[in-house]
Parts: sequence; C-alpha cells; structure tokens
Amino acid sequence: MEYDDHQLIEDLKQAREEAFDKFLDRYGDRLYRFAARMCRNEEDARDVVQETLIALFRSLKTYRGEGRFQTWLFTIASNACRKMKRRGKFDPDEEISLDQFLPGDQETARIFDVADESPTPEAALLNAELKAVVEAAIADLPPKYRIVLVLRDMEQLSTDEVAQILRLSPEAVKSRLHRARLSVRQKLMQYWRAHRVQPPGMTGSLLH
Repeated sequence: MEYDDHQLIEDLKQAREEAFDKFLDRYGDRLYRFAARMCRNEEDARDVVQETLIALFRSLKTYRGEGRFQTWLFTIASNACRKMKRRGKFDPDEEISLDQFLPGDQETARIFDVADESPTPEAALLNAELKAVVEAAIADLPPKYRIVLVLRDMEQLSTDEVAQILRLSPEAVKSRLHRARLSVRQKLMQYWRAHRVQPPGMTGSLLH
C-alpha cells in the first residue's frame, strides 16, 4: 500500500518514529529549493524552512485534511517568506512595467525545455549553462512574480492551488505567470543570441 500524505500527516500528529524523516524525504528538498529561489540567500532560505516547519507542527492538530497537503504546506512556506520580507531581509518588491517584457501571446511565452535523456558532453554543458541562466532570470524577478512562477512552473502546482496559497484570483495568477515567463524568456533569448544557436522547440515550462 502506498504511503500517502494522509498517512504521513497522521504519523506526524502521533509523533510516530521516523515520521519526520519521511516528511523530510518527501518535502524537505522542495521546501528548501522554494525558499532559496525566493530568498536568494542560503541563510535566509534555511530560516524560511525553519519557520515553515515550526508553523507546520504548531498547526498540525488543527489541520483537517481539506484540500491537498502540499497546498497547505506551501501556503505556510509562502507566509514565512512574506514575514521575512517584512522584516527587511529580502530585496524590496519593485513594481514592473509591461514595457520590460517581450510582446507575444501565452503560447510564445512558454519556456524552452532542452532536457535530454542521454545528452552528449556538449549538450550536458549547454543544459547546465542554460539552467544557470534560468535560475538567474528567476532571481531577477520581483518577488510577487517570482513566487507565482516558482510555485506554478517549478513546483508544478495548479493555477487554483497557487491562487489559494497567495490569496489571488486565478486570473491574477495567470497574468503574473505570463509576465514572469515573458521576462525569463527574454533572458533566454539573449543567451541563445549570444551563443548564436537556434533555440529548441518551446515544449514546456521552466527547466527544473
């Protein structure tokens, strides 16, 4: 029988042996990646993860299992990010103009997916460089756009889940995601032009 989130939550509530280790195996890396992409600083990211875990265990007894566990978990993590930002540990949220983004519809705004199951050494190097470009472009986004893109494209949450986590309408989530993807796409186009190579087909969202 598959060990699902429902059983994991019950084990955590009962403080059963190895429950915390199982939780970390399932969600620890995802929480840290999310925090690192939002904070852009390792120490701050660790603080966000710690704040998330503290809030999680304080709230476990009241959690009734409504909706998906990961939605609730990333809501807590997002709140921890906001609290740290209000304490002045993040860069200030800057308003961004539509003029900063490339024009185009949502289809042309999708991000290049260059994953290769068995890449050549040259392709592996290119993929590593491209991933670094993507991560840098994400880091340059204002926080309100970055968090939508990270939750939607990197963590693969649904639009409705992101809207619930951030207390936005689905339309607002789609709008911010669209702008964020356009901004990242612009950085990728600059990368491709600098390397004088043809971009691969736009088949998916961001590299993971």
